[in-house]
Amino acid sequence: MNTKALVFDAYGTLFDVNSAANKCKEKIGKEWENFANFWRTTQLEYTWLRSLMKRHRDFWKITEDSLDKSMEVFGLDKNMKNELLNLYKVLSLYPEVKNVLKSLKDQKFKLAILSNGTPALLNELVSSNNLNNLFDDLFSVEEVKVFKPDSKVYEIPTKKYNIKANQITFLSANTWDVSGGGNFGYNSVWVNRNKSKFDLLDYQPKNEVSNLTQLLDIV
Repeated sequence: MNTKALVFDAYGTLFDVNSAANKCKEKIGKEWENFANFWRTTQLEYTWLRSLMKRHRDFWKITEDSLDKSMEVFGLDKNMKNELLNLYKVLSLYPEVKNVLKSLKDQKFKLAILSNGTPALLNELVSSNNLNNLFDDLFSVEEVKVFKPDSKVYEIPTKKYNIKANQITFLSANTWDVSGGGNFGYNSVWVNRNKSKFDLLDYQPKNEVSNLTQLLDIV
C-alpha cells in the first residue's frame, strides 16, 4: 500500500457504541443489547435522513433525539437519559486499539479520526481513553455540515494533507462507511468485528480484518 495517512472511523471502529448501555444493563434489563442496537440504528438513520433533507443538526443533538425515541420504544425511565448520554461521551475503547495505534505511531504513520462526531465529542472520547498523543488530527463532519457517506466528508483529510484519496487507508466497522470511503477513492479496510456480510454498494474492500491488530500485517 502507498499509504500516506491512516484514517479511522470512531464509533464502532475504535470505540464500542454499545458500552454506554452495557454499563446500565442492570437498570435497562435483559433487553439492553436490543435497546443499544436500536439506539445506534436510529442515530444513523437520523444522520442519513437529515443529510438528504438538508436539515443538519450536529451529532450530539442527533444522539440525544435518537435516545429519546429509543427510550420511549423500550419504555425506559426518563431519569436514565442523562446517565446514558454522559456514558456516551466516554465510550469504552476496544481492547486492542491503544496498542495498535502506538505501534503505528512508532512506524511514523500519520494517524487521524474522521467521524460524524462533533469536535467536542471527539476530543472527550480521545482524552477519556488517554489517546491524546496518538492522533495527528480529529476530523469532524462539522467542517462541512453534512454526514457520512457524503463525499464532502471524505474530502476533508485529502485537503488537509494535500494527498490523493488512494494514499489514504481508511478503516471502519460500518459497511456503508467503508463503501463511502472506497467509492471516494480511499483504500478502505473493513473492520468486521461481528462476522457480518458486506453490503452491495458498488465497492468491495480489498482487505477485511476482524480487529485492528490484523492491520499491522497489511500496512
